[in-house]
Amino acid sequence: MKPGYGRNYLIPQRKAVMATEGALKQRRQMKEKAERRAEQTVKKAKETADRLENMSVTIPVQVGEEDRIHGTVTNQDVADALAERGIEIDRKDITIDQDIHTLGEYTATINLISELKPQIKVWVVRQ
Repeated sequence: MKPGYGRNYLIPQRKAVMATEGALKQRRQMKEKAERRAEQTVKKAKETADRLENMSVTIPVQVGEEDRIHGTVTNQDVADALAERGIEIDRKDITIDQDIHTLGEYTATINLISELKPQIKVWVVRQ
């Protein structure tokens, strides 16, 4: 790569900076800050996984004949039930193993981070 490419294009477009001592120091600080933030995220996810382990939530629903549910129980319902217990989980991070159309016991998987996926029991009961 020719030196004019960096001087005339990369640096003015803010796609690169000169490798000065100050720029290198700033880059090291940013990297350390990102590592600390990642460690905090993992720590918080492990604490949440410990709280979720062996947890079950009960979702009361209205039923019709043959104990069929009016509608279905969704991951939003599970997220709301967890929020009532003080655990804030985004509904997009909750996966229910099967569609819930009847009363009973089901399993939901919570995707906290890539390697932490605790499972909880979801009890669907008559209101």
